[in-house]
Amino acid sequence: MIGYETEEQQVQAIKQFWKDNGLIIVAGAVIGLGLLWGWRYYNDSQIATKEAASAQYTESLERLVEDENNDELMAFVNDNPETAYAPLAQLILAQRAVESQDYEAAKSSLNAVMTSDDAIADIARLRLANVHLQLNEADQALASLNAVKSESFNNQVEELKGDALFAKGDFDGAQNAYTLAMAQSPNNPSLKMKRDNIAYVKTQTTGEDVE
Repeated sequence: MIGYETEEQQVQAIKQFWKDNGLIIVAGAVIGLGLLWGWRYYNDSQIATKEAASAQYTESLERLVEDENNDELMAFVNDNPETAYAPLAQLILAQRAVESQDYEAAKSSLNAVMTSDDAIADIARLRLANVHLQLNEADQALASLNAVKSESFNNQVEELKGDALFAKGDFDGAQNAYTLAMAQSPNNPSLKMKRDNIAYVKTQTTGEDVE
């Protein structure tokens, strides 16, 4: 070691260094290893939790298909509300509720998805608008559609807006909405039929000759 003439002086200097700094070095190493182990444990724990949630979700879906019973899926949502699978489970529960014509239950499940990832939340908003239309709640349907964020759903949004406006008796607004939807989906025959129907209704109610 530079600065010490004999080996004995070097040994004494090392001993003195460890006496003065050894505890700090050891403590630092222990803390560093502890943090590393803790991070790995946290990482492994997170992976294990996600894998367990995935397995439970799959099992719940299988039981839902086999038994036509929502209890397992509801239990999953209650036990794993923060997982990415919970919103998907809610969408399935909502669909089953609609099939059973339990529209209030469907609305409850769909509203629970609104704070999820934007794409999933937008799907829930579109389905919620459909539920509102089933209940003749046109204004609520329009409010749900106006909250849709992704432009990729514009075609569906405009078509459902046309349905809602038609239900409100706003034939011009409905016709415009269907026209916008047709511009994005020109080969959709149901849109053309809805738009043509608007023109026919207007001639019957106002006597206008609408092209």
